[in-house]
Amino acid sequence: MKSKILVFLQFFIIFLMLLPFGSHTLYLYPGLFITAVGMIVGFLAIGAHKRGNFNIRPDIKESCELVTHSIYAYVRHPMYLSVLLMMLGITVIYFSYYELVLYLLLVITLLVKLTYEEHLWQCHSEVYEAYKKRTKRLIPFLF
Repeated sequence: MKSKILVFLQFFIIFLMLLPFGSHTLYLYPGLFITAVGMIVGFLAIGAHKRGNFNIRPDIKESCELVTHSIYAYVRHPMYLSVLLMMLGITVIYFSYYELVLYLLLVITLLVKLTYEEHLWQCHSEVYEAYKKRTKRLIPFLF
């Protein structure tokens, strides 16, 4: 149930951020660049998975495999990074306090979601602890 609530919150916040309440700013091109980088990170993350291994919910599938190569060798949650980068780009393009507050809510939601997912992985896989020691959570080489 917790997984479904977190996924709902994530997509609801994204939906609210995409509603056309503001007009674009002078920062259209930097925002588009940040969004494009986020899309590339997302494609790399999806490409690293075997078919059927990817899950939008933080729940661990019965027959899943821990992915530790490609972009996952640097960051444990590249899909969350991808979402955050894409929505940061949207926030830059349509900057307002409304967008900024929603972006901060999205960051909090995804941090809760990834913490929950990491807890589940620690219970599911003994290899995860070693993987945690050699990678960063969300931002390569930093966090």
